[in-house]
Amino acid sequence: MAVDRTFMVAGEAGQGVQTLGYTLARALTRGGYHVLANQDYESRIRGGHSAYQVRTRDEPVYAVDEDIHILISLDRASIDIRRGQMAPDGLVLFDSERVKLEESGPQSIGVPFERMAAEQAGDRLVSNIVACGVALGLVQYDFSALQHALQRSFTGKGTDVVERNITAARAGYDYALSELKGACSFQLPASVGRPRLLMNGNDAVVLGALAAGVKFMTSYPMTPSTEIMEQLATRAREFGLVVLQAEDEIGAMNMTVGAGFAGVRAMVATSGGGFSLMVEAMGLAGMTETPLVAVEGQRPGPATGLPTRTEQGDLEFVLHCAQGEFPRIMLSPGNIEQDFYLTVHAFNLAERYQTPVIIMHDEYMADSVRDFEPFDFGCVTVDRGFMWSAGQSDGPYKRHLLTDSGISPRAYPGTPGITVCTTGDEHTEEGHITEDMHVRTEMVRKRLRKLDDAANHVVPPETYGPEGAPVLLIGWGSLHGAMHEAVDLLAAEGLQARMMQLPQVWPFPKEQVATAAEAASHVIAVEQNATGQLAHLMRAETGLAATGRINRFDGRPMSGKYVARGVKREVGERW
Repeated sequence: MAVDRTFMVAGEAGQGVQTLGYTLARALTRGGYHVLANQDYESRIRGGHSAYQVRTRDEPVYAVDEDIHILISLDRASIDIRRGQMAPDGLVLFDSERVKLEESGPQSIGVPFERMAAEQAGDRLVSNIVACGVALGLVQYDFSALQHALQRSFTGKGTDVVERNITAARAGYDYALSELKGACSFQLPASVGRPRLLMNGNDAVVLGALAAGVKFMTSYPMTPSTEIMEQLATRAREFGLVVLQAEDEIGAMNMTVGAGFAGVRAMVATSGGGFSLMVEAMGLAGMTETPLVAVEGQRPGPATGLPTRTEQGDLEFVLHCAQGEFPRIMLSPGNIEQDFYLTVHAFNLAERYQTPVIIMHDEYMADSVRDFEPFDFGCVTVDRGFMWSAGQSDGPYKRHLLTDSGISPRAYPGTPGITVCTTGDEHTEEGHITEDMHVRTEMVRKRLRKLDDAANHVVPPETYGPEGAPVLLIGWGSLHGAMHEAVDLLAAEGLQARMMQLPQVWPFPKEQVATAAEAASHVIAVEQNATGQLAHLMRAETGLAATGRINRFDGRPMSGKYVARGVKREVGERW
């Protein structure tokens, strides 16, 4: 029988929800299971409601699920908040001496977590680890996998801490085996495959940047992209990078432009709110034809909005950010593999076309933890683009030389024998300020010509599902998994659908999208925004309109079930 179960740890911020959830994910991956773990937390250090969901299957996991099979509730409020999500055979675990339920039934199991932690491990603070042991004991999971996960999670805190947590987990595990035998209607076999690696989207972006040879990174901390700066900072000495926390987002982007102009591979990471402050400097990069990579981690706006939730509301903003017209490239990874390989690709594109490249991330993609196969570093290549070398021309070096491709030879400032000159004003080929209308016209055309070549090398959309299916689901970025699972759910009901995920949204893959859309009876745009921004872009670029839309903008990620319900609602009797 196929395994598909979801664990959730829920409680207040400060109760170790994230640590416990990640430990569960590690333990399940150790046993060969596929895992997708997702956080749901409020913008506060302590208090409020936080949850960490871990979905595990014996087949790949593509999206979050809506049902909870085991809820580890660390406070009373979490039971009320999450009870409506419990699967019919689900179980709620709670501390019987700290949480009093007016109504307790077969779905609610009280265990004295805190007292057991104090008596068995000598520390009541590890009561959540007791709860973890109980949860895995209920499903008779291999304890050695949990022990390994605890060793990995706490090894940096000393042997005593590791042993105390293992003791607490064993106490809960043994209690479940002896006192709660038969309470759970399902089990998880000990091992279903080989262990895999675990990583979130930010981790993969960091590895991609390091593989690409990033040498300068600056940022101002802002969820969900802060972790990128933090991780690069811990590796700065090892990889010879400069990582700087700027005084604000304006300074961060200006320094990134300066580093890119100096010739190093440079990046910045922020959220939509932070990127709003960076757009003037984005225009400077466009005018000076300076390569840089920016990670734009979307979250619900406007203003502060929902700072720890997810959305795809910045597509049209980033596409048109900064005054005037200049080329930019926008990538939109939708899984761990795309995060890594597209980040490498972003640095190559930035230098090949001498223009900003924006990685359109979102909170769900950044924070979700997934299992994956090791990356193939052997296929990583570095393309520094069209670099100037002595003897290329008879005359003086021209930083903004007019060319058929729009790409001018780039040189590093300080190169012997030449002067590298540019300005944020309109300029001549040599880089000197001008207001000549003919030069202005030629320079605008030159810069925009870069997109002609870039459009011929767009990262192709990823598709899944039968060719010729009457329904086409089209989405971008992190909706890859939800659409993939929706195709399978619909197929199980005898309904044929095909999905198309765009890992690159600009230049827009107009030919591939148009061909797929024209072959389908129903084209449904799936987006995490209210206005259908991808649907707008698709119509503008192809002339074809989506016949239906599935939109979610409450800050929570879409599940496969959510998309499948939306498809049936949009198509209805026309299927």
